[in-house]
Amino acid sequence: MQIIRLVFGLTFLLLISPVINAQKPVLTDEDVVTETVTKEIDGVFHSEEFTKKKNKKFADVKGTMTIDIGVIQNGKVSSFFKVESDIKNIDFINFMSDYVLDHKFQFKLEKQQRYKIRYTITF
Repeated sequence: MQIIRLVFGLTFLLLISPVINAQKPVLTDEDVVTETVTKEIDGVFHSEEFTKKKNKKFADVKGTMTIDIGVIQNGKVSSFFKVESDIKNIDFINFMSDYVLDHKFQFKLEKQQRYKIRYTITF
């Protein structure tokens, strides 16, 4: 009987754990949103996946780029705007835009909230 309870309990936990993990935190403070976006985008641009894709097509691209990233309620990137850049390769700028716009953050915002975060990266 105890084994059945144990198996049932473990099965229940395994079934419910994706639901628990799927819930993203809701951020309300602008400073926290800015800090979280900056950390997460840093992680994206320093990830092995991004580095491989960048180096495959744009290995020779070096420089600094300042961008504005718009974030909306469900954690999606709503806009990408190049503010300033000493990188002049239009194909790379488009690659960066597509890469950022495809990203979905690991948090949500309150209803009707939007934030614009300025971010600078050096390659």
